[in-house]
Amino acid sequence: MFPGPATLHLVRHGESTWNAAGRLQGRTPHVPLSARGHAQAAATAAVLAARPVAAVLSSDLLRARQSAAPIAAAHGLPVRAEPALREQGHGTWEGRPVAGYAARLAAAPDPDWAPPGGESARELHARVAAFLATVLDARPPGDVVLVTHGETIRAALAVLNGHPADRMPAALPDNGAVLTVRCDTPAGRWTAGRHVANTPLA
Repeated sequence: MFPGPATLHLVRHGESTWNAAGRLQGRTPHVPLSARGHAQAAATAAVLAARPVAAVLSSDLLRARQSAAPIAAAHGLPVRAEPALREQGHGTWEGRPVAGYAARLAAAPDPDWAPPGGESARELHARVAAFLATVLDARPPGDVVLVTHGETIRAALAVLNGHPADRMPAALPDNGAVLTVRCDTPAGRWTAGRHVANTPLA
């Protein structure tokens, strides 16, 4: 779908205060990183410090922007905030306990289903596909870092591998995880290798 060569680093934001409290976040904009999340963001920046990063793009939600800042600073780059990298919207479920609601989201068999006021898997997939097409068409020479959210990364992996919305990977990446995906074939075949920034606090 997207001919190479290209290297993307898909980064899930560090732990937020709502992650720590077990609350669904979705597109809630103001949730900050926890102390552990800031440490994870610093470790993620260290993981990527030796890479030839040419651009750092981030969801415009606070927890993602805070995670992107040390990555960008390590390379002397600005953070480019992109609404298209936001998390899947969970509508009226946002702020509710993860227990009992996250399982219902994950188990939804219909890619067109969404919580009241939320965003379906198909809508998320289409949003991410359009964004990646733009990024990869105009990418700078060098690696591109996308700092985003768990469901958005699931959609991105499906898009890059040519899979529809009902074939997104089941597993969410951990907070602070870096998933590096590379395309180096004319056919646009992507390969992935996962790195996780583990930062236990003293």
